[in-house]
Amino acid sequence: MAAGDTVEVEIPEAFALEAVAEEIPLDIVYEDADLAVIDKPAGMVVHPAPGHYSGTLVHALLGRGGSWSAIGGVARPGVVHRLDKGTSGLIVVARNDPAHRELSRQLSDRTLSRTYLAIVRGVVTDEAGELEGPIGRHPRERKRMAVVEGGRFARTRYEVVERKRTHTLLRCELDTGRTHQIRVHLAALKHPVAGDLDYGGGEPDLARPMLHAWRLRLRHPRTGEEMSFEAAPPADFQKFWSSLT
Repeated sequence: MAAGDTVEVEIPEAFALEAVAEEIPLDIVYEDADLAVIDKPAGMVVHPAPGHYSGTLVHALLGRGGSWSAIGGVARPGVVHRLDKGTSGLIVVARNDPAHRELSRQLSDRTLSRTYLAIVRGVVTDEAGELEGPIGRHPRERKRMAVVEGGRFARTRYEVVERKRTHTLLRCELDTGRTHQIRVHLAALKHPVAGDLDYGGGEPDLARPMLHAWRLRLRHPRTGEEMSFEAAPPADFQKFWSSLT
């Protein structure tokens, strides 16, 4: 660089970490003094982040009032695990720190199980299978994840629910909980989630990936009671599947 040349420095957008309450309606599947199970709509971000300063699930939780666990910090009150913005379906949140710690433990030992429905491109030939591959940041596109050497161990189990001429409906269960795990593993299988622009599943008529968190099983953090919840896929998911031949 020659003397006198100027350098343009990009200043990151200011980001207020602490979310404020907003009156946003939520589809509450279950709620008590320790936890809540919510059917999150596609398009809702779970917690505040650069570019998403309002309208998140966290803002809606604060709008419901009461206390939420603080383990995740001021930007993530109540948040035990995430769903991607484009993914619909069930998510559990914690009202207090003991509940949060216990639900996190269940996530680690798989006592808390999460089952998804995914419409993928192409016809999956095997009736069921396991997908393993270490997941980490894509070496060139840092907003994406990929199966990479040195990534974190990840395993996804799948089974075929139904096949159509150009697509397959899968039921997927997470053995681990890596960022974008199902999307990355199915793309590596050469059957990306339909509508997933980031991982090769783009479809002209879809505005988001056809991925839905369908079933959630856990033990109540206070009583130990086994609990199971299911949420039917939303209209866009069902309409797309019905449109296929």
